[in-house]
Amino acid sequence: MRTISAAEFKARCLTLMDDVSSTRETLIITKRGKPVAKLVPADKEGRQFIGRLKGVIEIVGELDADSAESWESAL
Repeated sequence: MRTISAAEFKARCLTLMDDVSSTRETLIITKRGKPVAKLVPADKEGRQFIGRLKGVIEIVGELDADSAESWESAL
């Protein structure tokens, strides 16, 4: 993790945000030598959990149909 003073961060804010985004490295911002803030890369947007398998799997038939009676137990 890199550290930078608040005054330097203020002067180079946009460049530092681009650096954090590209390197994925956290930046600690200090004031009088003490950490006061942390600039972290944003999470990449991914597909949501619900509907993730849409188009990948296909459900054929009724899942709650009475065909469960024909299943055989492995025991």
